[in-house]
Amino acid sequence: MNRHRPRKRFGQHFLHDANIVSRLVRAIAPGPDDHLIEIGPGEGVLTAPLLEHVRALTAIELDRDLAATLGERLGHPDGLTVIQADVLTVDLVELAPDRPVRIVGNLPYNISTPILFHLFDSQADIADMHFMLQKEVVDRMVAGPGSRQYGRLSVMAAFHCDMTRLFNVPPGAFRPPPKVDSAIVRLAPRALSESDRTLLPAFTEVARRAFGQRRKTLRNSLKGLLDAEQIKAAGIDPGARAETLSMEQFRKLAEEVKGKM
Repeated sequence: MNRHRPRKRFGQHFLHDANIVSRLVRAIAPGPDDHLIEIGPGEGVLTAPLLEHVRALTAIELDRDLAATLGERLGHPDGLTVIQADVLTVDLVELAPDRPVRIVGNLPYNISTPILFHLFDSQADIADMHFMLQKEVVDRMVAGPGSRQYGRLSVMAAFHCDMTRLFNVPPGAFRPPPKVDSAIVRLAPRALSESDRTLLPAFTEVARRAFGQRRKTLRNSLKGLLDAEQIKAAGIDPGARAETLSMEQFRKLAEEVKGKM
C-alpha cells in the first residue's frame, strides 16, 4: 500500500525508525490481557508490533484516510478496533469499562497539551500512558521549581501522575523530520484521594492564575482569588513568583482558595 502523504494541518510526522519502535515497545511492555488505546496510529508502524503482544487494541485516528486504511495496512488483525475521531471528543472510559486502559501514542505536537489535560480527567480509568512528544513539552512536564521550563503543565501533570522521561528521539526517526527533537515519557496516574479530588478545582485555578503572567508576583497574579494576607496564611511570601513554588506550596494556596468556596 502506498505511503500516506503527511498532512501539515494534522501535525503529522510518521515514525519509521525500527530501532526506536523496538525500544518503545520494550518500554511499554504490553501483556496479553492489556487493553491498549493508541492515539494517532498513523500508518501503524507501532500498532503492528503492539498487536503481537495484546488481544485488544483500540486505535483512535483523526485522519479519515488513515483510519479507513489502517486495518488493511496491517492485514486486518484480530483484536484491532479503529475509531475515526478527534481524541478530545472520545470518552475513554466507555472504550474499556471493565478495567483500566493503557494508552500509547505519538501525539500531534500542535495539540499535545490539550490531549494531556483531557486524559488527566480520566486518570482513574488509566493504568499508564506512554507518549512521544516534542522534547520541549516533556521538559516542561518533568520540570521542577526554579527551572525555566517549570509552569502550569508541570504542576498539573505532577498533581495527576508520576512521570519518567525514558529517552530522546531525533528528527530523522520521522517522515517528514520535524524541526525539533522528541522524547518518550511514561506517566503513571496517581490514585487520588477524596481530599485530592475535592482540592482539584481550587488547585487548577491557582495554577492557571499563578502562571497566567509569569513575571507577576503572587500578590498580583492571584488578585481576586487570594489577597496578600491569605497568601501569607498559607506560609508563602506574596512577593514570590509562581515558578519558585513547590507542589506542596501550590497545595497550600489551593487549600486557602478551597476554604473560601
